[in-house]
This record gives sequence, structure tokens and C-alpha cells, in this order.
Amino acid sequence: MDIIKIKDVKFKYNNDDKKYALDGVTLNIKKGEFTAILGHNGSGKSTLAKLINSLLLPSEGKIYVNDMDTSDENKLWDIRQTAGMVFQNPDNQLVATIVEEDIAFGPENQGVEPSEIRKRVDDALKAVGMYEYRKRPPHLLSGGQKQRIAIAGVLALHSECIILDEPTAMLDPSGRKEVIDTIKRLNKEEGKTILLITHYMDEAVQADRVIIMDGGNVKIDGTPKEVFQNVEKIKKYGLDVPQVTELAYELSLEGIDISTDVITIKELVDKLCQ
Repeated sequence: MDIIKIKDVKFKYNNDDKKYALDGVTLNIKKGEFTAILGHNGSGKSTLAKLINSLLLPSEGKIYVNDMDTSDENKLWDIRQTAGMVFQNPDNQLVATIVEEDIAFGPENQGVEPSEIRKRVDDALKAVGMYEYRKRPPHLLSGGQKQRIAIAGVLALHSECIILDEPTAMLDPSGRKEVIDTIKRLNKEEGKTILLITHYMDEAVQADRVIIMDGGNVKIDGTPKEVFQNVEKIKKYGLDVPQVTELAYELSLEGIDISTDVITIKELVDKLCQ
């Protein structure tokens, strides 16, 4: 079943713009799928995220989240609850002076019962491994911890789908690992649909599906193995491939008999040892 349906969507920020930021995108995202969207700056990936979350409305075409039309104003809160958004800068998303109050903010605004709020806050913090920090002020946490609190805030709304717009761009390597491990766990153990917009290849490799965007359109779509073996094509779109794929590609150019659909170090070692 598709949780997100995007049909012939075009979008421009100003009517005077010659170019569309999104130019006829058609795309479906399945429930429970972990999808990574890649593309260099200006490819349209962040615009797409904001359109799914109803922060922007299509100039042409339609987007449905759980069969709700994103341009239907009466459905706005339901859509944002279904597809929760986590942005690049965690500091811009934290609203309270204590972690658990921050997580409670969304459900309180929805008029959820206090006892249910308590349960949701605790469950969300446990899901992202931050329960023991519940009484702490958010500004004393690391970047990775703040981003996990932002994800917990989305979970407390009971969002089925989590859209993350470059959530690790401002984090150090350990913070990045914390956030990606959290996302993977929520996908595998809790069945959350994940839409990760990133420019890190090593993050995209861990998804079920990779979509590469360029010039406001989808250019390649498939599993990480299917997508990353298109080394030449991906470089044409101004992107890199995972280092281990690059190495396999270079070795194959040197005449070593090795397939280029390698995306992990273990696969490369296994293939070379054969």
C-alpha cells in the first residue's frame, strides 16, 4: 500500500521564475519503506519534502498522503501528523526548556489527554534512546541528541511517516551515526515509513530504495545496488558513489573481473577473495 502518491507535480517558487523547482514528478512511496532521496543543491529534493508535508502546495499536479490531498486545507493537521518533518538544524525545532516538555508540545496542541501524553512522551523517548535525558534542558545536549529529540517529537504525534530533510548535515560523525541508527531502528522495529533526504552516500546505501533527483525530476530509482552501479551516470548529476563502489569500478576499469554493484566493504572483500 502506498502512503504517499505524487502525480505529475510541478512547482515554482515565483510565477516569474522561468524554471520549475519540480518539473513533473510522479512517485509513490510504500508504507514501511525506507527511501533515500539524493541530489545536489537545487535538484528539488527539499522542495519535494516540503510539498509532501503541505508546507508548500503544488503549482500543478497532486500529492496524496494516506489518500488525503495536501492542498485540502481541512486536512492540513492530519497530513502533518501522518507525515512528520525533521529539519536540518535541530535548534530550530526545539521549543521548550526541558526535553520531556518539548516532546509533549505537539500532543498537547492536539488536545490529547494528559495521561496519554505522558505515555506518548515516555514511549517516544525510549524509542530514540533518550529516556534518561527527559529532565535535561535541550541546549545542553549534543547535536545528535537534539536531532533524536526532534525525531521523538514527531513520534509523539503518532506519525506513520517521518520525512528527514538532511538531518545529519550539521552533525559530527558520531552524531550522524546516532541519528541514522535511530532511523533504521524505527523503520525495522516500529515499521515507520522513512523518507531521508541526504547528500551522504553511506547513509543512502542503508535504505531499501534510492531515488536520485536532478533538475527537478527523478532520474534514477531502485535499490541501492541497482542505483549505485550507474557510476558514470551518477557523476554526471554531480554526485559521488559510495567509496567502496568507486573502488570496485576503478578495479574493473583496470581489467580485474569484479562487478560494480558492490555497496559494502564486506561484499568487496568477498568478491576479491574469490
